[in-house]
Amino acid sequence: MPDLDLSARSTASYDWSVTALGDAARWPLPLRLCSDLLLNSPLPTLLVWGPETVLVFNEAYAALAGPGYGRVPGGSVPPVLPPPLAAAGPALAAAWRGEAGVLADTALTFRRLDGSIDNRFDLRLSPVRDETGAVRGVQIALAPATAQATDESATEAAGEASLRILVVEDNIDSQYLVCEMLKAFGHEADGVAHPDEALDLLARRRYDVLFSDVSLPGMSGVELVQRAIKDDPSLSIIFASGYGDTLLRHLEFPYQSLQKPYEIDQLQDALAKVVRQPGRR
Repeated sequence: MPDLDLSARSTASYDWSVTALGDAARWPLPLRLCSDLLLNSPLPTLLVWGPETVLVFNEAYAALAGPGYGRVPGGSVPPVLPPPLAAAGPALAAAWRGEAGVLADTALTFRRLDGSIDNRFDLRLSPVRDETGAVRGVQIALAPATAQATDESATEAAGEASLRILVVEDNIDSQYLVCEMLKAFGHEADGVAHPDEALDLLARRRYDVLFSDVSLPGMSGVELVQRAIKDDPSLSIIFASGYGDTLLRHLEFPYQSLQKPYEIDQLQDALAKVVRQPGRR
């Protein structure tokens, strides 16, 4: 595979006016956010948008599929169904119904101009919803097949193990972006805007991580966490704050904090520390 350009990408980096998606300035917010994440993902990733099966893909996927596939970043309906879509089958149909899924150790054959390439991947399918909650697209990330990992690579990948994360953020755009980013990392993520909604979900579902903004309506993120860990002391806590650690001093429970705006690597590092905690359930 050729070396990839690692410079930052965004939808604004490309001219979409000649594609089926049209001018990016007129895109719905979920399409724009998901595409920005996809274009910067190190994993080969593609987004299926709309019933017409318009594709957006990143450089890592283009390098895998080969030069005959089309130019990055796509934005057109493919003449031939791409291998990940053909292999996904029922899982893809379920994603269109709103169900995230993983197809482990899936064989894919890419028929390139320079010959066929066979490989195995874990396909991670994530529904992409609009502001009304309707599924408008499906993102498919191609992760190295876990069944083929060596003992050494499995140890290195421990920081990428899947976590169940509840995101509490009252800014809906930020909440959506963080949840989609976590899903792109291979985690399960639910997002709520109010602490009462968070407490209700925590009472009904089991989570590994509570990722909460410090400033929330109704009660602070600190108060929310204090109530949450009283019921589940094993819950790992990550705070996000635009005001530094002033409100987090002298807390009696372990936590990590990220200063807004934080970088993707900082979030990944925080989650990797959770995975490495002894006795994580």
